[in-house]
Amino acid sequence: MDLALAPETLARWQFGITTVYHFLFVPLTISLAALTAGLETAWVRTENPKYLKATKFWGKLFLINIAMGVVTGIVQEFQFGMNWSDYSRFVGDVFGAPLAFEALIAFFFESTFIGLWIFGWDKLPKKIHLACIWMVSIGTVLSAYFILAANSWMQHPVGYRINKEAGRAELTDFWKVLTQDTALTQFFHTLTAAFLVGGAFMVGIAAFHLARKKHIPVMRTSLRLGLITVVIAGMLTAISGDTLGKVMYKQQPMKMAAAEALWDGEKPAPFSVFAYGDVDKGHNSVAIEIPGLLSFLANSDFTSYVPGINDVNKAEQEKYGPGDYRPNIPVAYWSFRWMIGFGMASFALGLLGLWLTRKKFLLPAALRTGEDEVPHLVLFRNKALSPRFATWYWVTALWTMLFPLIASSWGWIFTETGRQPWVVYGVLRTADAVSPGVSQIEVLISMAVFTLLYAVLAVIEVRLMVKYVKAGPPELTDDDLNPPTKIGGDHADADRPMAFSY
Repeated sequence: MDLALAPETLARWQFGITTVYHFLFVPLTISLAALTAGLETAWVRTENPKYLKATKFWGKLFLINIAMGVVTGIVQEFQFGMNWSDYSRFVGDVFGAPLAFEALIAFFFESTFIGLWIFGWDKLPKKIHLACIWMVSIGTVLSAYFILAANSWMQHPVGYRINKEAGRAELTDFWKVLTQDTALTQFFHTLTAAFLVGGAFMVGIAAFHLARKKHIPVMRTSLRLGLITVVIAGMLTAISGDTLGKVMYKQQPMKMAAAEALWDGEKPAPFSVFAYGDVDKGHNSVAIEIPGLLSFLANSDFTSYVPGINDVNKAEQEKYGPGDYRPNIPVAYWSFRWMIGFGMASFALGLLGLWLTRKKFLLPAALRTGEDEVPHLVLFRNKALSPRFATWYWVTALWTMLFPLIASSWGWIFTETGRQPWVVYGVLRTADAVSPGVSQIEVLISMAVFTLLYAVLAVIEVRLMVKYVKAGPPELTDDDLNPPTKIGGDHADADRPMAFSY
């Protein structure tokens, strides 16, 4: 390892580890907030107790997840000052603006209403209580938008000028930063992927309970909601991914070429199914390709020209000066495939599950064989699946909950590593953004501390989730089924202190 580059390399590893870990909670928070709000809406409209049970069950898991997301997200802020001080000094005027809006508007908005929702079950009329969880959901979406706008500026900087005397970037058009096409397309793609995560999470946990023949009305409803969410979100994720890919090609042609291991420009350009090659020599030894598909993905034209890695690298050397402007090609190539593969596998399994559970979903059912009662998975028209197929179905549904999380993680790895060696594309190199006074041992110590801390938090998160998932939906009380009709509750309960509803 080159000791001169060690602090930068370690700082990148540390930021990558903490960011990917934090992002495990973000899409689940966004989607579970909206799905929980939808279930509570169904309860308010129908007064069916199963929707209230589902709201309380999924709401509890949402609260655990958002608490962990907040804790892990705080660490991200510290790292800008610790390991990336030159970055903070250079872009703070621009990058800090959307982050400030995220904290002042979205986060405070979100945290205020989540408090009202948690403690307001027996104090607020049900329609006002419902409005609180919808406000929380809106807050999570706003929070994601402002953060993605900041990240999009790193991918495609706009609305700024360079103050050469101060040696830093200065914001000139905040609206342009918020509304540029990179921010809009990236937000759409991230939001749809978040619902793919939440839908699969709901499917997996519902399948776990249904396989055990427990909490059937609530989990049957949750399974169907999760499957519908997975299918719709999967289709929208593919559409938004295609749109984002075209924007990426125009703004960062190197990232597109690296994603396909396309070394030299071609017309038409093929989509790589599998490739193996020599990065140093700049060519592939083995390549399995679909002709013309990359041209379509880049330009909506099967015959168009797409520049390769060597072409873009040469162009950037002429524009920005000597250097190697290629990212880590194997990481970009495989992360792009794992993102697509796991994401589409989730969609396919969701589509299969939706088909299997179509129309009237009867579960469980007992078919008598002599004197023995044998449980079977019975679908519509009373057609029973064999026990072996039923077991396969539930195990697959359970594991499906992990696929979108894996896809999202690799998607962010691709997004960030494919931009290298730039931290702000075309403006600031990563090597120039690291804190100059931080030593290798200091970064190692902080990385070890954060990794240990995150390992402890992971144990806490998993144990809490497993505990409350196994417990299932709570039993409802009369207070649950008969919420107050005015703010503050009934007169007899007006002076009762607020209590945590879970």
